[in-house]
Amino acid sequence: MTDDGITAQVRATYDTVAEDYAAHFPGTEPEAAIDLAAIGHFVTLLETGTRDVLDAGCGTGRMSRYLTDHGCHVQGVDLSPGMVAMACRDHPDIKTEVASITALPFPDDSFDGLFYWYSIIHVADDDLRAVFDEARRVLRPNGVVLVAFQAGEGESEVGAGYRMLGHDVTLVRFHRTADQVTRLLQTAGFLEAARMVRDPLGGERHDQAVVIARLGDLCLG
Repeated sequence: MTDDGITAQVRATYDTVAEDYAAHFPGTEPEAAIDLAAIGHFVTLLETGTRDVLDAGCGTGRMSRYLTDHGCHVQGVDLSPGMVAMACRDHPDIKTEVASITALPFPDDSFDGLFYWYSIIHVADDDLRAVFDEARRVLRPNGVVLVAFQAGEGESEVGAGYRMLGHDVTLVRFHRTADQVTRLLQTAGFLEAARMVRDPLGGERHDQAVVIARLGDLCLG
């Protein structure tokens, strides 16, 4: 499948499941305590002041709410109009719009932080460099990114849970190691500030990873 085909599939799938997703995951119920601690560390690394954060791939806005409640001024974007509709319905005080994380509709130097909470998992390798290049462009000096993802290698089809809810969908997820994500961030001009890799919990089948990086002067290409 081409990258454009993957994008269309992801958009269509999340448009289809948006209402059920919002109903089943209204808040941070799926997150482990260590996941929330990693988010807390990300927030502490942001420059004091506005703490403008882009929730890039915000889905239904549940993590936008969490960031807002922890002192950030949040803007959300998501590829799926259906998910954005749920975010606007459930969190009307948080500005959210439809956009791709590979081509963000914001000027340079717009944000102090970019937050990718499992939003790179449906991005093919060829497009992931563009995602982090866009992060570099819209971040202010010393800006910080957080990237969360299922750790591993290869890809898997992960639509079974939605099919159990009656939705005829197919969804591909791409797995990367923390080292792979860090190298891509370095190529885009970021320096790793922290990482967390944990074992699966509950119904999870893969290790879960978070990489936090700061925009720096050194590019390791």
